[in-house]
Amino acid sequence: MGTWKTRGLRGSTLEDMINMTNESYREKGLALIQKIPTPITPINIDQSTRHITLAYFDKQSTVDYIGTVQGIPVCFDAKECAVTTFPMMNIHEHQVKFMEDFESQGGISFILLFYTSLNETYYIPFKDIKRFYDRSINGGRKSFRYEEIDKNYLIKSAPGALVHYLEGIQKDLASREG
Repeated sequence: MGTWKTRGLRGSTLEDMINMTNESYREKGLALIQKIPTPITPINIDQSTRHITLAYFDKQSTVDYIGTVQGIPVCFDAKECAVTTFPMMNIHEHQVKFMEDFESQGGISFILLFYTSLNETYYIPFKDIKRFYDRSINGGRKSFRYEEIDKNYLIKSAPGALVHYLEGIQKDLASREG
């Protein structure tokens, strides 16, 4: 089981940008998206500052964010990748199952993936996540390459939205209609 010191701050840059975007969406009445905190059990607390210095994750989390966009339920996870190959071990079975169940209830599930070396963020629709996941558990490639993702889902920034993922949702929805 991971600890706060070893895993707690991974992906924080992307999450900060998403949090600012979500606040802007809320203020504009476009969406209401909430960050889901990961439950932790504190082990060490600095008594002078009352800050947690070591903690264990209580249980497996589902996704990082959940909410609604114009009445459409959405859930998604934020991931960062320093290279152009993303290991599927960074998307856990329980997360895929949660997103699959969420989709079966009429929601939209996806991942926002930030390639730090390229300074590019992509919306990865659940159908692609599921395809990559199924491939990895059925003896195929245990990762997906940058070349395999749909470049039409490149996320651009917009005024007040550093990670303007609403366009990705719109494209995802349009692809489901056809």
